[in-house]
Amino acid sequence: MKAILIKEINSFFTSPIAYLVIGFFLLINGLFLWFFDDDFNILNAGFADVTPFFYLSPWVLLFLIPAITMKSFADENNNKTIELLKTKPISDWQIVFGKFWASLLLTVIAIIPTLTYVYTVYKLGNPIGNIDFGSTFGSYIGILFLASTYTSIGLFTSTISKNQIVAFILAVFITFLLFYGFDAVSNSFGNDSLLFQKLGINEHFKSISRGVIDTRDLVYFISVTGFFLFITKMRLEND
Repeated sequence: MKAILIKEINSFFTSPIAYLVIGFFLLINGLFLWFFDDDFNILNAGFADVTPFFYLSPWVLLFLIPAITMKSFADENNNKTIELLKTKPISDWQIVFGKFWASLLLTVIAIIPTLTYVYTVYKLGNPIGNIDFGSTFGSYIGILFLASTYTSIGLFTSTISKNQIVAFILAVFITFLLFYGFDAVSNSFGNDSLLFQKLGINEHFKSISRGVIDTRDLVYFISVTGFFLFITKMRLEND
């Protein structure tokens, strides 16, 4: 697994992918949070809070992570290198996990610089340090679990097609459906919507973002991530 992880990380940073991903993520968040005169602008909020970042990030990552994962298996299948990879003394699970952790690590590298947002808001608070660290910490934990789920979905769709664009579109569609689709459906059912909300990613992400780490939310993210990694492995076996 380590060899696959290193290989994938090297492929990211020896091409423009890593730099475009990190730059795009920071640029979009930076513009909306600090420069654009919109509802996400932290300076217009009137209080020390980085909540707008955690409202915006799931939507940015919804497009960003599929862009990272779309080539993971689609490129291997298109170039016929997947057969060569399978001849190596590594299991299918090691291949899947190696690509999974590499893609997730790149996402984490893109997220790390956003800690400067927390420091800036910390210094802007009145008095200095007037920021809800519990909620902020919980939100970052939520982002990591969210990113892991998005990554597993992206890896799965990458096994479906040899075309990277198709893999990207499928990943965005499935991710959007799981993140927002269940919320949209639940709004049509009024008081009977709780079950639909619980099936969606957004409900569990919002729960963790409140600063309370509920085991039900962790089980949800781990289960969804594990499910998509499992069917990715099954697809890999059948190719």
